[in-house]
Amino acid sequence: MKIALITDTHFGARNDNLNFNEYFYKFWEETFFPYIEEHGIDTVIHLGDVMDRRKFVSYKIAQDFRQRFIQKFVDKGINLHMLVGNHDTFYKNTNDVNSLAELVDDRYSGITCYPNPTTIDIDGTSLCLIPWICADNYADTMQHIKETKAQVCLGHFELNGFEMYAGSYAENGYDKAFLNKFDTVFSGHFHKKSDDGHVYYLGNTYEIMWGDCNDPKGFHIFDTNTRELERIVNPFTIFQKVYYDETTIDYDNYDVSSLKDKFVKIIVVNKKDFYKFDRFIDRVLSESGAHEVKIVEDFSELDAENVDDEIVQNAEDTMALLERYIDELDIDLDKTRLTNMMKGLYLEASDLEL
Repeated sequence: MKIALITDTHFGARNDNLNFNEYFYKFWEETFFPYIEEHGIDTVIHLGDVMDRRKFVSYKIAQDFRQRFIQKFVDKGINLHMLVGNHDTFYKNTNDVNSLAELVDDRYSGITCYPNPTTIDIDGTSLCLIPWICADNYADTMQHIKETKAQVCLGHFELNGFEMYAGSYAENGYDKAFLNKFDTVFSGHFHKKSDDGHVYYLGNTYEIMWGDCNDPKGFHIFDTNTRELERIVNPFTIFQKVYYDETTIDYDNYDVSSLKDKFVKIIVVNKKDFYKFDRFIDRVLSESGAHEVKIVEDFSELDAENVDDEIVQNAEDTMALLERYIDELDIDLDKTRLTNMMKGLYLEASDLEL
């Protein structure tokens, strides 16, 4: 039997930005539901972080979520199993108060939510479902993993050594050893798709942050009989970078309509004709239909000979400065751990910039 795996949908992302909201539903309405109907898939498992904000959700996002997502499963007779992720919980130490209980719970036929570890049977295959592990459910989770007979586990884990997003690896989570009894583990939580042959982080469904740009997103089909995993790539993107280089492209003939409904960064690599550049920017702003346009000047063309030697010798990027600052602090804390934490926060803040 084939089942669909989705994760980290983050409805309400970017402060309820309606441009993102419509981008999300374009995927569901034009790609996901048509695909699973065409292939006769009647079971879907969501691996957590259904909603984006832990504290609240707007009326508009809640309405669209119920009418354009949840109700679609009910109307089409598709069973949906949803794990509680860390973004779905109000408190950090318990999953008891969560968005799924308030927005879905048992009000919809065929929709089941899991705030606690559970083993289910789908067409004769046992699957161990592990929602976000917190202080309140830690003991029960470890006991359930010990007792379950399932060979396949699906969860929302924070495991050390896996890539959270480009260039940043988790170091403050769990060692994956407690999952060694399973043949295969699928997980949500980290938005970068990766695996070590045993644990598979499936990656988020669509682009949400700039760090997702040019990183394929989508969903997966898991065959419970063959244990094969197939990825279906999301054809829609919302972030686009344009590298402006007059030496390679004639921007008078650039198709600005390709930027429609996108958040755009124009990165200036080679700009000699200022009038031509301004004309191109005017076309992008007035004709493209882009949601937002930002211009990033690239000063790499500056001749290093014109830069003072002392400045060059002492120049450090933000990461290097951060590491050196922490290293020189007179504190008893674990400086390596503190450095990794601060680097992670810096990268996350950089990705959040639109």
